[in-house]
Amino acid sequence: MDIKKASKLRANDNVAYLITSDKDLSSKDFSAAEITYIKKEIKAEQKQITLNRLTNMVYVVVLGAEVDYKATEKARIAAHNLTTVVNKAKIKTLSIVSDLAVTLSFIEGTALTNYQFLKYFSDKKTNTLTELNVLGEIETKELVELQNTVDATNYAKDLVNEPQSFLTATQISEEIKTLGKEAGFTVEVFNKEKIESLEMGGLLAVNKGSIEPPTFSILEWKPKNAKNKKPIVLVGKGVVYDTGGLSLKPTAKSMDFMKCDMGGAAAVIGGLYAIAKNELPYHIIGLVPATDNRPSLSAYAPGDVITMYNKKTVEVLNTDAEGRLIMADALSYANQYKPELVIDIATLTGSAVAAIGHYGIVGMGNMEEKTMSKLKESGNNVFEKIAEFPFWDEYNEQLKSPIADLTNLGNGPGGSITAGKFLENFTDYPYVHLDIAGPAFLHAPINYLSKGATGVGVRLFYDFIKNY
Repeated sequence: MDIKKASKLRANDNVAYLITSDKDLSSKDFSAAEITYIKKEIKAEQKQITLNRLTNMVYVVVLGAEVDYKATEKARIAAHNLTTVVNKAKIKTLSIVSDLAVTLSFIEGTALTNYQFLKYFSDKKTNTLTELNVLGEIETKELVELQNTVDATNYAKDLVNEPQSFLTATQISEEIKTLGKEAGFTVEVFNKEKIESLEMGGLLAVNKGSIEPPTFSILEWKPKNAKNKKPIVLVGKGVVYDTGGLSLKPTAKSMDFMKCDMGGAAAVIGGLYAIAKNELPYHIIGLVPATDNRPSLSAYAPGDVITMYNKKTVEVLNTDAEGRLIMADALSYANQYKPELVIDIATLTGSAVAAIGHYGIVGMGNMEEKTMSKLKESGNNVFEKIAEFPFWDEYNEQLKSPIADLTNLGNGPGGSITAGKFLENFTDYPYVHLDIAGPAFLHAPINYLSKGATGVGVRLFYDFIKNY
């Protein structure tokens, strides 16, 4: 969808007016009869009013006067409702007239709603809406920024929606290269031989059962005017498909949608795209370890002890706790950058889903309280809310092994926390862990979040870095 600034309405434009009350109605835009009708509908508590002028359609959307994060989310939802109607009416171009503070959120909701993943359909039923023309006080640069961020989110959705028959670990690295060229960030990809030379034992162990080689991608955006002397590092889990390995998952409502297990990688890739495309003045590095996790004659097994990149040893109790193994190697690798902050993001635990469902992200870490507070504020801004869990050292007790430094699985309650504490053992810097197992992939659409991939994490990262 193209989002553009417009200076005036054209004859017969299909148009949506965003208002807070009937006091915003102007005789320049509506006839006396139309204003009477709209006032009657508003009094009846209608939030979306349609006028059919025969030559064009006019929509009046009533939004609240508030400007907090709940109001911006209501604007996105209102945009979803309108976009659904507009596509049913087979409208191609829509003009939006508004000076409300929530206008950008409304446009964002429209663009996110309009997303489709149609690559594998032989009969593609494409949404008709392809262009938004915006009239009001919003500047062109704001619309360009929004366009880039929405595009980044939709690229992340595409990656997650792709089946593993296409999106192997090698292919995800190729997709990163393509997006890097488009957005302007640099990309370096380690192949299996390089990964072996680095002795990334976690990534190599998970990959043992696969016929496809692993990759380790390094994405970097380093503008000349970077405000941070030490980089911020984003690490994304890139398990392109997860069978559970020898600890095999059941198929129904589990393995059948495990192409989404690289949702964290997609968030990092999309985040770097938006940050670079909009030229934010911060030095950002993204790390994406990638492999699939399969059972085979050579697959790693429960009871194995593996040596990680940082030389710590891990007793494997469950091969379905594989994401933390590949993430641990990436987190250890991040130490060389002497980072200011590292944030990892992963579809990591069913415990996170059990705790808060799809409603938000489970977050925890050892960073300064101010940093977590800003990250949670960004979560509210984009309505990818973060529920902060405790990160007490006592949870490390569950990770003790009788034969190695650590086990890869806790043995008590708080599974999402023990997963985070496992990862912390491979860090030496301020650290945040985000578990997106709940919101990364939906089995039914929820307002502007489409069925399947949601692109969670992209807008969160962008908002956090922009306001850093």
